[in-house]
Amino acid sequence: MGEWLGVAIALVSSCIGGAAAAITRYLVGGADPILLAILRWGIGFLCLLPCALMLGVRWPQRPDWPAVAGLGICFFSLFFILYNIAVSYTTAARASLALATLPLHTMVVGALLGVERLTARKMMGVGIAVLGVAAALAAGLAQSPPGAWRGELIMTGAVFCMAFYNVLSRPLMKRSSALGFLTVGMGAGAVVLVPAGLLKGSFASLEQFTTGQWIAGIYLGVGGGALAFILWVMALARATPTRIANTMTVNPIAAALLAALLVNEPITLNLLAGLVAVFAGVWIATSEAKTA
Repeated sequence: MGEWLGVAIALVSSCIGGAAAAITRYLVGGADPILLAILRWGIGFLCLLPCALMLGVRWPQRPDWPAVAGLGICFFSLFFILYNIAVSYTTAARASLALATLPLHTMVVGALLGVERLTARKMMGVGIAVLGVAAALAAGLAQSPPGAWRGELIMTGAVFCMAFYNVLSRPLMKRSSALGFLTVGMGAGAVVLVPAGLLKGSFASLEQFTTGQWIAGIYLGVGGGALAFILWVMALARATPTRIANTMTVNPIAAALLAALLVNEPITLNLLAGLVAVFAGVWIATSEAKTA
């Protein structure tokens, strides 16, 4: 029951994350990647910290703080700067389709770190999904923004950051708490992002923000930052990294539907075909019967 509750929580988190991809695409014309990451994690951290203090969460143990902070910087800084750059090149749906290969990246990273065994069936699933995504993105390149392939390539690199976060975070969470772990990691990422934004002059574009952009930015922090990742780490505490990462396949659906409303992005047949390939590959790779 605990595993399936974790999966259900992760599904909600992935839907919120997909909506955040569309919001990012909506904002990316008026803000640089660092500012978007600051809005998401700065506001997210300001939401998390009071909750963690009021609830009296169990914080990471002192020896674990460097690892927790390092994972937070890798994920909440590096990953999301790359994520925002990727979305600036391509559509929210295409970027999210590349992001939907997260379960397969997580499986490979888990195998490299000795957490999960990479079998022939798993490798076949990885191959089907990757080839399906590559074919879908290539088939729709003519209808995509100029240079869209750069966005998908950057997103593929960024996904490895999240895969390492998924695999390495669970033992650290077990020695503290999901909310305590998340707050410290997100805070570390925000602490790195804010000085970088000041040096780059990223905050200047806030002066030109419209009411709609401010609402979108606040949603990005409260929904896409705090709520989505409270749910994500709650899910990781209840189920295996690969099973939780599987829910990322709903991310492109949410992203495509909201992006169609916000920025008139088309939902094409090749994207749907790519999503089917991801579903098939993930199912093949993760439905292998467990041996005793």
